[in-house]
Amino acid sequence: MSSESTTDPISARGATGLSASGRRAAACAGLLLATVAAALFLNSVDWARDYPAAWELPLAAKITRFFEWLGYEADFGLFTFREATRALSWLLQQPLDLTEALLVGDAGEGGWLLPLPWITVLGAFALAGVLLGGPRLGALLAGSCAFLAGFGMWEPAMHTLALVLVIVPLSVLAGTAAGLVLFASRRLERGLTPVLDVMQSTPHFAYLAPIVVLFGFGQVPALIATVIFAAPPMIRCTLIGLRSVPSELIEAGAIAGCTRWQMLAKIRFPAAAPTLLLGVNQVIMQTLAMVVIASLIGAAGLGHNLLIALNSLRLGAALELGAAIVVLAVALDRLSLAASRYDPFRRGETVRRRRLLMIGAGMLAVSLAAAWLFDGLRSFPPEQAVSTAAFWDALVIRISDAWYEELRALKTVLLVYLFIPVRDTLQWLPWPVVIALTAALGYRVGGAGLALTVALLAAFPLVTGFWVETMTTLYMIGMAVIASIAIGFPLGLLASRSDAGSRAILLVCDTLQTFPSFVYLIPVVMLFKVGDVAAITAVIAYATVPMIRYTNLGLRRVSPQTKEAAEAIGCSRTQRLWKVELPLALPEIMLGLNQTILMGLFMVAIAALVGTKDLGQQISRALSDGDTGRGLIAGLCIACLGIIADRILRSMSRRRSAALGLTG
Repeated sequence: MSSESTTDPISARGATGLSASGRRAAACAGLLLATVAAALFLNSVDWARDYPAAWELPLAAKITRFFEWLGYEADFGLFTFREATRALSWLLQQPLDLTEALLVGDAGEGGWLLPLPWITVLGAFALAGVLLGGPRLGALLAGSCAFLAGFGMWEPAMHTLALVLVIVPLSVLAGTAAGLVLFASRRLERGLTPVLDVMQSTPHFAYLAPIVVLFGFGQVPALIATVIFAAPPMIRCTLIGLRSVPSELIEAGAIAGCTRWQMLAKIRFPAAAPTLLLGVNQVIMQTLAMVVIASLIGAAGLGHNLLIALNSLRLGAALELGAAIVVLAVALDRLSLAASRYDPFRRGETVRRRRLLMIGAGMLAVSLAAAWLFDGLRSFPPEQAVSTAAFWDALVIRISDAWYEELRALKTVLLVYLFIPVRDTLQWLPWPVVIALTAALGYRVGGAGLALTVALLAAFPLVTGFWVETMTTLYMIGMAVIASIAIGFPLGLLASRSDAGSRAILLVCDTLQTFPSFVYLIPVVMLFKVGDVAAITAVIAYATVPMIRYTNLGLRRVSPQTKEAAEAIGCSRTQRLWKVELPLALPEIMLGLNQTILMGLFMVAIAALVGTKDLGQQISRALSDGDTGRGLIAGLCIACLGIIADRILRSMSRRRSAALGLTG
């Protein structure tokens, strides 16, 4: 036998005689031992065990003082900053008064405009649904309005809708304008992209404290906070849409002699319309999520009522209000998606649209006339409203009585044997070890630049005095993400195996993604009362959907030819899955993990309402104390965790895609 045909088993397995997987296991074991040794040594060093308070940067106090100066002392000569904010508040109050007058009838002291009858609003929604999406969408929207009226939630729902109708146009205009400015300047785009990353990684709560200091409590401060939170998705969609216009269209416009503004108005914007309308859909969903949270600073509507019900532990009423928020969210989500897909130039659409508008206008006029003749059509009679709150309250009591011991035992086991040991371990690790491990991981997947970035981000909570709370947040999000992977990956795998299973599972995912974050607190409080177990369970419920969706997407994107080639060389279904499909789907799965972590971090802040001692609790306390700096710094610490995860996972995904030849 020739020397070329022989294989040295030592050289094949490396100089150590270990396989690749064995070498990786040995490296992990060595890293673990080195980490423990370093932690044991550094815990004997005072400054490494407990970061000296003298080394901390007083950013929180300085930010609080700055906002106090801005809100109460800043004077620009002709006017003070306080006068400017009051003028802006008055300006924004006018469209809000108008929409509330149309929907609720309480604008201004004089009540100068009577509200539209509920039956007319129902008809208008149904007409919009039929026009944009067909009879099924019209029936869905009409049924949603009937649900809100029938359960006695019409007035708070209209308060919420009034806010949405003002916030969405403002957010879309602001986001589109900002997107245009960034589109015109690549340098400005590169400079402000990290700002957008931070804005989208910072929890909802953190936006509230500075708004309260500058604008006070009420509807308008809630409106401003929501616009600031909802605009970034529109900015990104505007950029993506304008930059993705096919070059052929641009060349055709140049040949036709279009000026810069004509190119923008007649070519780029029409071509980018689907992406822009998708941005509008994202703005609507972000608005609904934030409007509910903004009830903490005085936003009237369903969120305010839900917060009161949760605080008083009226879980039946809270469940009904949560269902009402979901119904409103689903209705607006489906309507905005239908608008993004609507083609006004489709053959015969002009005639159909005119016919529907004429019929609809007649029906709305009839509904107005009927409403003035019959009081029950003007405002839904409260005595005819139904409620299932008593049933749900009784069910909670029954579940508590029947499963109390089992649920308490489960909660105790999770706390004593899993959650508390993990939390204590993370808090025990000296800060140099944590930062070094973060930097090492960044270097491993992205080189020196990424290592420096993630190390600086990891050091931010340390130097600002929020290290212990950050480690607590890290433990909570870590537990939740592991559970989300354990639940979401198998469900995504199951969905990818059959079209029927995919439709069923994705329908549930679509529904869950329309739930505002407050809604997830209701069942966990029912089952586990308050504390870390309830909070982590809520995070799991909220953050699992992206893992399901992206696992299904990644596996379905593996081409049939690749699967056939694997079968042709004799792979079983299991071998094909683990050796072919999952490696090819890994970039999408990593993106799903990234989204799961980011959504989990958002929910961790909300879960502070059910009793935690993490960064979310710091934000909540800062809001109640008016401590703007503490709330913003705690929010930025959460953003740092999200950006670290985002940068590392994106780098891993890019490396994997490049290894598979999927990047150009």
